[in-house]
Amino acid sequence: MHFSSGINRPPYEANDAYLQVTSGCSHDKCDFCTFYKDARFHASPLKEVEEDILELKEYGPRYDRIFLQGADPFILPYKRLMEVADLIHEHLPWVTSIGGYARIDNLKNKTVEQLRDLTKAGYGGFYFGIESGDDNLLRRMHKGYTSEDIVKQMSKLGEAGMPFVGNFLGGLGGHNYGLSHARETARVSNIIHPDMIYASELTLFPDTPLMQDVKDGKYEEATEVERFEEMQEFLRCLTIPTVFKAEHVTMPSPIRGRLPEDRDRMIEELQSLIDLGEDTLRSYRDRVTGL
Repeated sequence: MHFSSGINRPPYEANDAYLQVTSGCSHDKCDFCTFYKDARFHASPLKEVEEDILELKEYGPRYDRIFLQGADPFILPYKRLMEVADLIHEHLPWVTSIGGYARIDNLKNKTVEQLRDLTKAGYGGFYFGIESGDDNLLRRMHKGYTSEDIVKQMSKLGEAGMPFVGNFLGGLGGHNYGLSHARETARVSNIIHPDMIYASELTLFPDTPLMQDVKDGKYEEATEVERFEEMQEFLRCLTIPTVFKAEHVTMPSPIRGRLPEDRDRMIEELQSLIDLGEDTLRSYRDRVTGL
């Protein structure tokens, strides 16, 4: 198999097969990100992709989903994505769905009609790294898009009937900014209707621009209590039916359920974390050495 970086996927995609179709990240400018720094962005040659599909064939029908590798494989144009799907279905007929990570701007080169075709070809459940719906934070973290872009591009998925996951990165706003971040991200989420919201918590690592900003006094981390109060506010402000999961390694205890029916329970579970106190929660954060 051709992998230019280690396997990256959300915890809930653990039973998938993995296929690299791009390397690196097409953006690679987010201030907090440590991923995909060991490979420049490029699209894998189709011949290489087919070789890997044939290798996956040797494992047989132990999986029904392919999680494409690369920071944002959905940036590939419609024609290439359809070629990849055709190869997958030709050689791995038991595969029923194809996903991966994605950026908001991966949708700019695709029409609603093309997205419908891609959905019929098995694409869906892409994990979009939205992070925030707060324009101040999106600019501050150099995400490369605005909340208006999020709504405009992600609405195309709704029109096309393609399910998707949107993520919420808790603590991104830093000290004393969490509630605004929560409310603005909930506002955007309520418009675009993700089928699942996956939440994780910002954890700073030495080799990031954001950590340098901390050292320079330009950014102050949110406290641990602030992070979970922020997540509580986010849950309170969500008005759409969706699945909510916060089960990442950055969470000291997983929080998961359906909205609206499990909202109160999840808020209570977050309160139980808050009640552990700042020192206990910070001790957990300090033990997170990788994502």
